[in-house]
Amino acid sequence: MPERVIGILGGMGPLATSDLFRRIVEKTPAKRDQDHPRIIIYNNPKIPDRTAFILGRGEDPRPELIASAKRLEECGADFIIMPCNTAHFFSETIQRAINIPLVSMIEETARRIEEMGLRKVGLLATDGTIKGMIYHRALLKRDIHIAVPNKKDQELVMKGIYEGVKAGNLELGRELLLKVAKKLERRSEGIIAGCTEVSVALKPEDFTVPLIDPMDVIAEKAVRLALGIEDF
Repeated sequence: MPERVIGILGGMGPLATSDLFRRIVEKTPAKRDQDHPRIIIYNNPKIPDRTAFILGRGEDPRPELIASAKRLEECGADFIIMPCNTAHFFSETIQRAINIPLVSMIEETARRIEEMGLRKVGLLATDGTIKGMIYHRALLKRDIHIAVPNKKDQELVMKGIYEGVKAGNLELGRELLLKVAKKLERRSEGIIAGCTEVSVALKPEDFTVPLIDPMDVIAEKAVRLALGIEDF
């Protein structure tokens, strides 16, 4: 089977996009440059905020998401991955607009959690991901329950994501996100880093329960698909 070209629909945010690229490189079983798959990255930070739109107070991101996916397809990508959890609210709309697969980070993560045998997981994510039921839909159909932060703690999560990691203040982001995550840890069998900025800030060694990182899950899936180890 010929190698497939990975398309990364990025810019949501740029730091998460570069982090996913790094993870794919690190997870590729390569002994030389030529063993790595081809990757096309379209880093489009002009995509309007996904959470703001889902909450009814922002510009529609769908035109830019679709245009970005089409650009990747035109450039030769064989499939697309998105390092943004909230953007998966629009995944079906994007998929209908292109002729190559959009591989869902959400579905792949839900499958991984099911394989791990976890029955209740804590979710650290944006308001948009939670309100859009993005993980809820994927997990509840597998009979996996979800714990989310209370209203006050969710405000800290949003501050950690937007004023912390997205603004380039990783120290603040990590401090706030870890504080809320430790509370979720007490009532969960695992924690989902359900926002790519959370993936950047938190590490598995921070917890006594598994940290399920969708960025790792999708990076590993992309490598297997690109190298022909796995099919769609």
